[in-house]
Amino acid sequence: MVCGYQREETPAGGMTFACFCDGGQTTGRCGAGSKRNEGPIVGAVVAVAFLCLVILTCFLACRHGSLPFKSKNKPGTRIESFLQKNESSIHPKRYTYADVKRMTKSFAVKLGQGGFGAVYKGSLHGRQVAVKMLKDTQGDGEEFMNEVASISRTSHVNVVTLLGFCLQGSKRALIYEYMPNGSLERYAFTGDMNSENLLSWERLFDIAIGTARGLEYLHRGCNTRIVHFDIKPHNILLDQDFCPKISDFGLAKLCLNKESAISIVGARGTIGYIAPEVYSKQFGTISSKSDVYSYGMMVLEMVGARDRNTSADSDHSSQYFPQWLYEHLDDYCVGASEINGETTELVRKMIVVGLWCIQVIPTDRPTMTRVVEMLEGSTSNLELPPRVLLS
Repeated sequence: MVCGYQREETPAGGMTFACFCDGGQTTGRCGAGSKRNEGPIVGAVVAVAFLCLVILTCFLACRHGSLPFKSKNKPGTRIESFLQKNESSIHPKRYTYADVKRMTKSFAVKLGQGGFGAVYKGSLHGRQVAVKMLKDTQGDGEEFMNEVASISRTSHVNVVTLLGFCLQGSKRALIYEYMPNGSLERYAFTGDMNSENLLSWERLFDIAIGTARGLEYLHRGCNTRIVHFDIKPHNILLDQDFCPKISDFGLAKLCLNKESAISIVGARGTIGYIAPEVYSKQFGTISSKSDVYSYGMMVLEMVGARDRNTSADSDHSSQYFPQWLYEHLDDYCVGASEINGETTELVRKMIVVGLWCIQVIPTDRPTMTRVVEMLEGSTSNLELPPRVLLS
């Protein structure tokens, strides 16, 4: 509708209003009256619709933890960013998934299986390797990054060597030097005294001191201090000469050299080897001493394998094993070594060092440097830790 209007002054001083439209002349206003009220109505509808959209968006954000229109990163994006930022410090070579399949001959020989995935035997440039295939995951890859970042910074005879890695979509693999004798768990914790996997006390002692040297290196020797957080027999690998090598850095924490206390989210490690302070701050701060505790528990298991010298129906079978060792130290050492003086000394060293390492209060535990000194020194200089801390 086309309209125009005209205002005229009346003789009395008032105003008249005339609207000329193609539908005829009207007075008072131009156009149909219904058109005049549409603006506020439309505005109110738009406002209500927008408010509903905001409420729906907030609901979805609270329920799913993200905005419905927020784009999700592709798997591995965070890892790719990490690798780019640390390119200069990461030395292992990167391989494609096709390379990994060739190395393992399409994963023909499986060496082991765990919660992380599976390990396969392979060959790289004529050298035997172990390929750890991590489970396909949509996660942010924290354990993968920990592993690559930690081992890339190490070079020690008692720390496993990472030769390469693969990151292709959701496929993640870590390529290590091959350890023909598997893990310590395979040898040190058999209940069969006649088993071919049973190691001598001398060899167990060498493994204990080698592992201690590896931990000392991680805590003090490399450029960036590393706390492992998962020291246990399964993560101590043995080469062809039974030289121990610390492996599996998925839970490791990189620390500044001057940093003593460590902040972590939630407990990490394996039940039975986790230090008390990792569970609760009331025992002290988390630090490299948490690894010391795990090491001590592992050494006492290496010495004890309680099925050897204790029976299921004995009075002490249900007693806390470190406490039982403390109370029967001399008898145990003699019985375990079969009246061999040198072996008795080795067994005693391992027990006393292990008891010191598992002290409840972190500050009462020795450093790994001190642990190495105690194992290399004489038993005459070793004192038992306070008994009250074992109760």
